[in-house]
Amino acid sequence: MATSVEQDVIEWRRHFHQHPELSNREFETAKRIADELKQLGLEVQTGIAHTGVVAVLDSGKPGPVVALRADIDGLPVKEISGLPFASKAVGEYNGQQVPVMHACGHDTHIAMLLGTAKMLSQHKELLTGKVKFIFQPAEEGAPAGEEGGAELMVKQGVMKKPDVDVVFGVHIWSNLEAGKISYKPGGTLAAVDTFKIVVKGKQAHGAYPWKSVDPVVTSAQIIMGLQTIVSRELELIEEAAVVTVGSIHGGVRSNIIPNEVEIVGTLRSLNPEMREHIREAVKRKAINIAASMGAVAEVTVPFGANYPVTYNDPALMGKMLPYLQNNLGSENVVLSKAQTGAEDFSFYQQQVPGLFLGVGGMPKGTNKEEAPAHHTPEFFVDEAGLKTGVQTLIGLTLDYMNSHQQ
Repeated sequence: MATSVEQDVIEWRRHFHQHPELSNREFETAKRIADELKQLGLEVQTGIAHTGVVAVLDSGKPGPVVALRADIDGLPVKEISGLPFASKAVGEYNGQQVPVMHACGHDTHIAMLLGTAKMLSQHKELLTGKVKFIFQPAEEGAPAGEEGGAELMVKQGVMKKPDVDVVFGVHIWSNLEAGKISYKPGGTLAAVDTFKIVVKGKQAHGAYPWKSVDPVVTSAQIIMGLQTIVSRELELIEEAAVVTVGSIHGGVRSNIIPNEVEIVGTLRSLNPEMREHIREAVKRKAINIAASMGAVAEVTVPFGANYPVTYNDPALMGKMLPYLQNNLGSENVVLSKAQTGAEDFSFYQQQVPGLFLGVGGMPKGTNKEEAPAHHTPEFFVDEAGLKTGVQTLIGLTLDYMNSHQQ
């Protein structure tokens, strides 16, 4: 079934790749998606979570509501792939003009979901229940001061009317061979929490440090202390976790000890218990280390973006796995390890059981260590893998419906 729509999928992918738009600014992208869905005769809603598009396919028969999701935003990256349809687009990011590229494969996600919508619309007789197609903006994060992404779509009711029973999504991976898919039951992508620590001390001349309460030295102690959360407080044989400090700012001159220093970082965890432990530990260590130095630490966790764990329901995974193995070939269905990257698909999975699977986009025979990484200017996808994504979404939908007939 997927083969018959493959050329359409490739053409859609190339169009969206050549015309990327940044988070919450996917105006032309959303318009094209809505136009394509309307041509299929679907009931289409636009303007959800700013630029999101949702369509419903009603089989006219009783059955479950299956949601399928694709993200649609690009990234502020300048493409150097050399493709004939490479992006030359520009956009505004943090008040600056920047190049824009689909450097994470969201163009392929749009195309695969449009292909799925087309095939299911043409074979509606195979369905029982309804299919809700969700084209989501701002997966990469909303602009400063704005809401967006899956969290806002859920808040605005995307999982209601009709009420969704299950949600499926796929993500292209540039280091997984085309024709394969990857899966992991349980936590598959990490929860992410940004944190901020403001260390307040007492300013003094750099020549007389004894007159200060030095927030720079205190911050150094805090940063080192934070690294013991993972290494000494978490049971790492269960799940991985990460505490990373990405930014530290304080002072303006070499000979002035400043009043305060700001530390910003990210926390990654793969189960809710670890997530809460890390959040508590960041506060505990920062506050107590600062106090031991005579300083004060003000800790904000989360600060800004935070996503839950992307969690593949183990029971649902167990039920869907035989279909995937039988129809794609067991050699093409690869059990993967958890990754500490994050995905806001997790917000849908907080509402209903769901699966988030990887789709191979690496040319066969390529060393995966040499494949261009996501979020880089060289990012590349082998379009031969796109029909596997369509086949996966169609199959999951039909298999779930057939096993949950009312």
